Amino acid sequence: MARRPWSVFVPLTALVAGLLFATSASTAQGTDLRADRRLQLTELIARERQVVERTELSADELRNDVEALAAQVAVEDVRIGTAAPPAELELAAGLTPVRGPAVTVSLDDAARRPGRPALSDNPNDLVVHQQDLQAVVNALRAGGAEAVTLMGERIIATSAVRCVGNTVLLHGRVYSPPFVVTAIGDPAALRAALNDDPAVAYFRTFVDRFGLGYTVKTERSVELPAYDGPLELPNVQEGRSS
Repeated sequence: MARRPWSVFVPLTALVAGLLFATSASTAQGTDLRADRRLQLTELIARERQVVERTELSADELRNDVEALAAQVAVEDVRIGTAAPPAELELAAGLTPVRGPAVTVSLDDAARRPGRPALSDNPNDLVVHQQDLQAVVNALRAGGAEAVTLMGERIIATSAVRCVGNTVLLHGRVYSPPFVVTAIGDPAALRAALNDDPAVAYFRTFVDRFGLGYTVKTERSVELPAYDGPLELPNVQEGRSS
């Protein structure tokens, strides 16, 4: 007698179901799979929360260290700021007059020679420029000058010398050549600094070739005035030549 189809499928279905139940039981090992998943997430969250708490604690400690160091630096800054007497600070800033031995440098344009041609076809070769004056001032400072004036005006850190044509603009005033720079200090050291400075030496080549004026003299005692202008940084555009 032929076997009916359902009589074959029923035992087969039961066998497959049994295998599934056995596999599930073996994997779960007697535990609730969904419950185990929830437990893993809970542990992960707890661990991450601990990491965050430790990080926040470390950040708080570092923040406290930074605040302590900042307070220490502030105290040291106050000590540094009060270490020098106000008179010395005013002297360094150029706000007090200074007296002492000095060196005076005079720079002038090439002299005109009536009826004779100029020694150069380039007018820039025959006049004193901004960089020439700056070179002299820088050399004198490098030689230990305590105070420097240009045309009687005290030069300070914010002073800007501008060349306008063959004139000089300083502290809002216009000056014509000859330009006179005076520096108080050790005359021997100041003269040596002028002789050794390459930019000053370059200007002296134009003195020899084109007749520009350059004289240096030592003075036993002069008094340079204090700077009495504004202390704000000027807004200037410097050029290389007039």
